[in-house]
Amino acid sequence: MRPPVDPAPHCQDDVARVHGERPVVRVAAPTELRHPLSTDLDLMSTRDVLGLINDVDRGVPAAVAAVLDDLSVAVELAVEALRSGRRVHYFGAGTSGRLGVLDAAELPPTYDAPAGWFCAHLAGGAEAMARAVENAEDDEAAGRAEALSCVHPGDIVLGLAASGRTPYVLGALRAARELAAETVLLCADPAAAAADEVRVFLGVDTGPEVVTGSTRMKAATAQKLVLNSFSTAVMVRLGRVYSNFMIDMVATNAKLRGRMISMLMDATGCDEETSRRTLAEADGEVKPALVALVSGARVADARAALARSAHQVRGALALLAS
Repeated sequence: MRPPVDPAPHCQDDVARVHGERPVVRVAAPTELRHPLSTDLDLMSTRDVLGLINDVDRGVPAAVAAVLDDLSVAVELAVEALRSGRRVHYFGAGTSGRLGVLDAAELPPTYDAPAGWFCAHLAGGAEAMARAVENAEDDEAAGRAEALSCVHPGDIVLGLAASGRTPYVLGALRAARELAAETVLLCADPAAAAADEVRVFLGVDTGPEVVTGSTRMKAATAQKLVLNSFSTAVMVRLGRVYSNFMIDMVATNAKLRGRMISMLMDATGCDEETSRRTLAEADGEVKPALVALVSGARVADARAALARSAHQVRGALALLAS
């Protein structure tokens, strides 16, 4: 016989019975609670399972929207740190940590971000990317030691923890504060106790998962959206985007080399032959080719203007127009 479903799923994991009589209250992260719509998940058809997951996922962007004001503060802190020669560090465990590794890994080919700008630290090390490393996330001392070994004053440390209380992540954040680094915590618990320990708190209220405690679902989706938005906005503010074009991407294959030509044509209105010729004169670098085509200046003059404007395209164009 199927056991009865508790009509109050939020009480699951909150109260335990000791000796059969006295309740002991335990505070559970929202991601550990049961979702009221999925208590019969194993009885549903495949299509209904997929439909429920999709319906529940629709609330994630709205939850992310609620933290955008605080996220903008984190972006400005990161921009300031990188302009000052400092770095951005991601510290995470499990799915959260893997998403940090993924975000950091994609920035060099997408925006030609220097390898040291974004540094990802995963509980359990590289081995934990492919499989779970037992107890790694519970090691606060390891997070602290990792931060002490690489974080410097003025850096920004962004902790990634679905529950908001992962010891490895908290150890890194606490060490970062001692080192006079800026600290940010991204989690799926708006009431996380560690909120008071960081400069910027991003508590995305994604609520219970369709599969109880499976934070690779909504919580991870929210973290991916936040990290995408965070790092993209940082790259935009640092001038690595012109209009909505990735002008610092690294062309490592034929598709990307073709994208460079299309980008120049779309951004400048020049024909393909002119765009190809100017890109070749610029040794395959989009920025000087773009500035030269938009301003009508020589590539050499475009390079000089970029150097004088901290490699900002609009700044270089303003210099050439003055």
